Amino acid sequence: MASLRFASKPFSPFLSRSISTYAQAQSSRVKTATYATVLAVSTGLFAVYYFDSRSALHRYFLTPAIRYGLDAETGHRLAVRVLGSGLGPRDNVSDDERLKAELWGAELSNPVGLAAGFDKDGEAIDGLFDLGFSWVEIGSVTPKPQPGNPRPRVFRLPEDSALINRYGFPSQGHALVLARLRARIPNFSSPDAENLPASLHSSKLLAVNLGKNKTSAMDAPDDYVAGVRTFAPYADVVVVNVSSPNTPGLRSLQKRELLENLLKSVVQARDETASTRSTKPRLVLKIAPDLSTAEIQDIADAVMSSGGIDGVIVSNTTVQRPASLVNPNRGEAGGLSGTPLKSASLSTLRTLRALLPSSVPLIGCGGISSGADALAFARAGASFVQIYTSFGYDGAGAPRRIKDEIAQQLEKEGTTWVEVVRKAVADLSLKDVPAPEESEKVTGVGLLIKQAEELKGLLDSLGERMAAGADSVEVDLAERAVAASTPAIM
Repeated sequence: MASLRFASKPFSPFLSRSISTYAQAQSSRVKTATYATVLAVSTGLFAVYYFDSRSALHRYFLTPAIRYGLDAETGHRLAVRVLGSGLGPRDNVSDDERLKAELWGAELSNPVGLAAGFDKDGEAIDGLFDLGFSWVEIGSVTPKPQPGNPRPRVFRLPEDSALINRYGFPSQGHALVLARLRARIPNFSSPDAENLPASLHSSKLLAVNLGKNKTSAMDAPDDYVAGVRTFAPYADVVVVNVSSPNTPGLRSLQKRELLENLLKSVVQARDETASTRSTKPRLVLKIAPDLSTAEIQDIADAVMSSGGIDGVIVSNTTVQRPASLVNPNRGEAGGLSGTPLKSASLSTLRTLRALLPSSVPLIGCGGISSGADALAFARAGASFVQIYTSFGYDGAGAPRRIKDEIAQQLEKEGTTWVEVVRKAVADLSLKDVPAPEESEKVTGVGLLIKQAEELKGLLDSLGERMAAGADSVEVDLAERAVAASTPAIM
């Protein structure tokens, strides 16, 4: 036994080292396998995140994580940064043919756009187009930089699918936003460059929403005129925002006299602004939902008298607080957006549609979170729709989900977006008033003018006949006088 123990001693260090080496090798293999698995899963998740905005990963994991982990404004800023980095998710699915929309004779790939307020300073334009929006609206942009209202100034109401904000036009100013728009323009020339819209994406539009500095005189159009002159060469649409509730006195610009002066000023500025593109930008007015019928009529009259406003966005946020709100944040000051805004926005749109001719398209905005909502606005006379709050709650897949829902409903009905819109606009728009000469009866001042013209004709005829020596002048004159007096008696 002793000899056996003695004989085994020289082999003990060798065995110990072998076992240790084997264990290390096994541990290394396990680590390598673990790292490979983590890398594969991470790569797969990133691929799902990056290549498919429709993924449930966005709606049910990433977006809720941001919502519950960060305050509303910080989450908003993070989303803008990610989309502006070029690493944001993408919608790689082609839009259904039924979704094609028309605005001002141009064909858009779908009828879903992003409202102003998300990308305030034009930092994530192309990332937002990559999500499938056919209209991206940046701003509101003010001439001079301003910080906006003190924080906190954004409040989520998740139980109500709503949001309250009192941002107050925080803006980096015209100069910096203009520099970003210029930086997007390719440094090389292309045969199709002249035909591309300012969005630089075929069948899509870029809009710039103009705001007003708090320090500016509220009744002067200067800030908007400056915005039109600055951004006209770099935008497909310029939006005149006179409806934010968070800049004191701004909504007073919706009064007829002030609005007429403002609209005529921006139309003149647009028409005088030189552009490197073949077409000048469209001018669109954005109004509030908190308007009486008389105030909506004044807005319609101002739009028509301006001679160049191309459309109206209905609507901005509301200062009303529906009784249905349950979240404790419902008492916060600011503009309410989301599902509770839908009924007010739809009502305002229907009223305005009946007061404007079909040549002035309306863009529906407010409480749209589904394909059914979008089609409700189309049937009320909207040619196009925008979303904002539903995008914040649902995340990157919101535009694709809404587009798919619209397409499914249109397929069931055997129609297209354009057909739905054309029928609604034709049925609900202000009809052309017949010219006086086409009326069956002429009354009032028109009657007096007509009789005066007939009497003048009689006198001219009398003079001619007297010169010719006609014998039947008196008889003919008497007969004509009787005939001329007949309409006045009827």
